[in-house]
Parts: sequence; structure tokens; C-alpha cells
Amino acid sequence: MLDELREEAIVNKVGGRFKLSTLIQKRLVALNAGSRPLVDLNTDDKMKIVIQEIMQDKIYLDSESKMQVAGEEAGRGGPPELDLTNL
Repeated sequence: MLDELREEAIVNKVGGRFKLSTLIQKRLVALNAGSRPLVDLNTDDKMKIVIQEIMQDKIYLDSESKMQVAGEEAGRGGPPELDLTNL
């Protein structure tokens, strides 16, 4: 586990542990699908990239628990939401 996840600052920034885990999961899916990192880190560790994106306020969950990229118009520019209801 990364040290940043043990700190309450990141939990409070996102709004709770459930929201944090949701945001991390959605962003990891987007990165694995080919999205470019929003931070410049010298690492291939996607988890570290996601943590830094959260800490630098680059990504967040909107009121409908959809991942948004800061500075982009809602519903545009991000990865499509996956429909997992039929799995």
C-alpha cells in the first residue's frame, strides 16, 4: 500500500474512503485503456500516477460518481463510462 493512502488528507480530499477507492478504480481503468497521465512522473506505476493526479486536483468524482478531469467540460474529454450491468 502506498503511504499516501494511509493519510487522511487524500481521503478527506475526495470525500471518504469509498469515493477514494471508486475514483482510483475508475482512473486505473482509464489509464489501462490508454488515457494519458495528467501528471509528469518518472514511473510506470499507474497507482502512483493516480494518487498524484488526485493530490494535485487533476481528477475528481462528480455528483453522479463519474470521474471528471479538472478543467474539462463535464461529460467530454474523459474515458467513457463502462456499463457493467450486463456482466
